[in-house]
Amino acid sequence: MGMKLPANYRPTKGEPFMNKRQLEYFRRKLLAWRSELLEDYNETRTLLEKGERAGSDFADMASAESDHAQELRTRDRERKLTAKIDQALERIDNGTYGYCTDTGDPIGLARLEARPVASLSIEAQERHEQEEMRGLRG
Repeated sequence: MGMKLPANYRPTKGEPFMNKRQLEYFRRKLLAWRSELLEDYNETRTLLEKGERAGSDFADMASAESDHAQELRTRDRERKLTAKIDQALERIDNGTYGYCTDTGDPIGLARLEARPVASLSIEAQERHEQEEMRGLRG
């Protein structure tokens, strides 16, 4: 795609929702976030590999073990987030980005700015959470 964006461009309510500039803006935001996650992931992997080679006394091993568990949880979260980013990029490509997958309503710029992977409007998100809570109780 590679469309030109003004240096300090920010989506505003005054322009058509999800016009080409907004889509490009969010696409870049998502791609930047994705490469940041991959960088973290690679750093984590390097640290884990170094740690495994360094193995010394028992206390160190126990603490390395809990660090390792923490790292794995972090990597799992990062993997899930990367998948969400990929799905959001897919929605940009197929023209559904920025619209609630439940209702088809615009998600809103403020929400997308705060959470570019959002696929539900605030209302739909809250409804889902309430349904989950009811499901957990029942």
